[in-house]
Amino acid sequence: AEAGGVFVQLRVKLNHTFGSRHSAVCCYTKAIKRSGSQAEKAVLYRNRSAFLNIDPGDVKARFRRAQAFQKLCWLDQAFLDAQRCAQLEPKNKAFHDLLRQIAAQIQQKLVQQNSTDSRVQQMFSLLVDASAKDSDRQKAAQNLVVLTGEDAGAEQILRNDGVKLIQKLLQSKQKDIVLSSLRTLVGMCTGHQSRTMAIVNELGMEQLCAVMGEGASTVSLAACHLLQVMFEALTEGMKKEIRGKDEAILPEPSKELRSMLRHLMEMMPASNVSGPGRDSAINLLIKQVPRKSMKNPDNSLTLWVIDQGTNTPALDVAGTVPELSEGPTLNDNSHISCSVLLSKLYDDLKSDAERENFNKLCEEYVQQHFSRHGLDGKLQAIQTVSVLLQGPSDVGNRTLEMSGMMDAVIALCASEDATHQQVAVETVIHKKPLIKDLHATLVVTTQGLCKLGSAGGTDFSMKQFAEGSTLAQRCVSFRWLCNESLPPTTRRWSVEGLAYLTFDADVKEDLVEDKNALLAMFELAKSEDKTVLFAVGSTLVNCTNSYEVEKPDPQMVKLAKYAKQHVPEEHPKDAPSYLEKRLRKLLETGVVSALVCMVKQESPALTEACRDCIARVFLALVERQEDRGTVVAQGGGKALIPLASDNTDVGKIIAAQALAKITITSNPEIAFPGERVRKWIGPLVSILSLECTLLQNFEALMALTNLAGISERLRQKIIKEKAVPKIEGYMFEEHDLVQKLYLATGNDRLKLLVLYSGEDDERLRKAAAGTLAMLTAEQPELCACIPGTTTHWLEIIQSLLLCDIPALCHRGVVIVHNMMQAEKSLAETIMESEALEILSVLAKGGEGTPQPVSKVAQSCLEKAVEYSIIMTRDGKGTEP
Repeated sequence: AEAGGVFVQLRVKLNHTFGSRHSAVCCYTKAIKRSGSQAEKAVLYRNRSAFLNIDPGDVKARFRRAQAFQKLCWLDQAFLDAQRCAQLEPKNKAFHDLLRQIAAQIQQKLVQQNSTDSRVQQMFSLLVDASAKDSDRQKAAQNLVVLTGEDAGAEQILRNDGVKLIQKLLQSKQKDIVLSSLRTLVGMCTGHQSRTMAIVNELGMEQLCAVMGEGASTVSLAACHLLQVMFEALTEGMKKEIRGKDEAILPEPSKELRSMLRHLMEMMPASNVSGPGRDSAINLLIKQVPRKSMKNPDNSLTLWVIDQGTNTPALDVAGTVPELSEGPTLNDNSHISCSVLLSKLYDDLKSDAERENFNKLCEEYVQQHFSRHGLDGKLQAIQTVSVLLQGPSDVGNRTLEMSGMMDAVIALCASEDATHQQVAVETVIHKKPLIKDLHATLVVTTQGLCKLGSAGGTDFSMKQFAEGSTLAQRCVSFRWLCNESLPPTTRRWSVEGLAYLTFDADVKEDLVEDKNALLAMFELAKSEDKTVLFAVGSTLVNCTNSYEVEKPDPQMVKLAKYAKQHVPEEHPKDAPSYLEKRLRKLLETGVVSALVCMVKQESPALTEACRDCIARVFLALVERQEDRGTVVAQGGGKALIPLASDNTDVGKIIAAQALAKITITSNPEIAFPGERVRKWIGPLVSILSLECTLLQNFEALMALTNLAGISERLRQKIIKEKAVPKIEGYMFEEHDLVQKLYLATGNDRLKLLVLYSGEDDERLRKAAAGTLAMLTAEQPELCACIPGTTTHWLEIIQSLLLCDIPALCHRGVVIVHNMMQAEKSLAETIMESEALEILSVLAKGGEGTPQPVSKVAQSCLEKAVEYSIIMTRDGKGTEP
């Protein structure tokens, strides 16, 4: 409020006493002191600098401003200030050096701009030339995409009215040109808020949404990607306190964001939008509206979207029965996408009042259609309930309990119309628990039997059916899965049945031995029906035994058996030998390519739970060292990167561990050429955490060691990810795998510790000597390696013993004690030096010698006597 008051004063002074520059500067200074916003301060500082001319002869201030302009890349203004400084003080070398630097930067920028500008103009000329060959125009459009990879190229396209040209190209009938135009816009918008706002305002959301709503799925996906990049550029810009030199004076982009969201909402029920376009709009709403983290208390965007009626367009899509003539065009994935959106919105609500409002809106919508005359309205209402049950199930259950709704569902199940049956039966499937009195189709009955048959999970002692019954169930599932003439829904249900049946190891074995069934399942995973992804992922998790299993305490098992309580039994075919064969079979059948395709799916059906399943399967596949090359060759390494960043918390760790295993045994320069390997470092550093197991920590350390040996750029990237403090922390970890890193041949870790123990810096010496003392105690074999690190090792240890700092002296005697305990030859070498006299003095204690130091020194001498290296006064031992 105080800063705001100063702003008002400033405006008055500028309007009425503009000639008084001093008063204006004072007002700006006061505003800077009182302002709490960094973005506000950036504007104030910049505006205050405009009044520098109050004293044109203030060389120091002008020089500082020239340096500031240079850092901001405002080279023309920097050059003028530096030039004026050089004129005022011609003998000042610093001024002339700065002037030469800025002149060189300006020249370099001009060369780059001229080169880029000429290339941009050439591309524009080809694209507007109607007489040019189609192949030449396509090539020119593709070159524009390449140019946007450079910031200078993106700026030149924007300044040369490139957006207007792209606007015309988006109306082209050539799909390749439209795709290139969209990708050009992606390059221009990526990470740049000001350009994004300019493009959104010039193109308009109507045209972008129209392109996304076209029939071609590739064009729709490219437009969806563009809008995703625009959202990210605008939202990231809002999060930054200072948005850069171009963005400092820009208004908040919330207006553009809400305009984009409103257009996406309008696309959902529109009849002129294609199925892929509708799914893309829903997908964008899923990604952009809900909070990314529940730690963020602000869910205002979700509330705004609900208030704008998003759930009404979403419910219009949810209630559409594709077989009826009315309603928008849907894909196989539209209903599941819609259920995910509704679920995300509902989960993002914070209070009971907000959830009650959401419930009320859904109930009113369902009631409105259910009360209509005729069957179509009731079908639409029941279809809406079915989608709600798949998403916010609490809301779905409430709507299903409305008066007359369940009676209508049961009546439609007995209908002779297949469409009516399917709508009703799917509603029953999604309703938990299943209703006993309902007579459904054979498919649903079989799926239900599969669920019942899996009730015992992996417990071999709890089979629900006789062996013949289970065999019949899986035979039906395999047969339906391989039958391409059956509807996609039936084949999907067969995979969902296998997701339950494969808890039984016998079914796992049968499935991996049936190559046709596996191939059919993998083809379904790659198909347009994205709703099958989780079922496929769950089936593969079961086949690879990559689910989490807590092994019971052996003592508790004995107690349970003694008390005649049930104890779960592992299936004999879940033994490691069987699992290894299943993994080999899956790799031979092409499971990696199927998983890669699943990860690439841009669909709400690829939920975090589904990504978690995929990550678990990948980790199981790379467990054997000889299989890792196959996984990398088929694209598994690249697919793991997004799984390590966009996943459940556990899934991120699992994916990162799989990356670590691959990096340990593969040459990264060959397996991941170019800059791709840099993306691996973040996930690897993330599992250097206390929440992870020591095995995961160790594998991450080994992988980072491999990467650090490749290039300086990767080493700098590791440092930038703040990995060094975490890595140093593991030097104190009591874990054999971590500590044995110091025993590995061909590394300087131990040498560094010894040398650091002799440095002048007290804190460094304490850290290094303490680490050496702990390592030599935990790993006695390290002691024999110390003399080989440096010829000055004995001098360094003696300097620790003689040190006046008690902590360093204590570390020194502990190292000596550990070395003497390890080998007699080391003890002889130490006792032949001046260390014997130093230890003798320390062992006597006295003023200035701490008791712990005296005690350890005495222990060293006793060990020397035990080795018969020295003798005591009573004659025990021998002369050295």
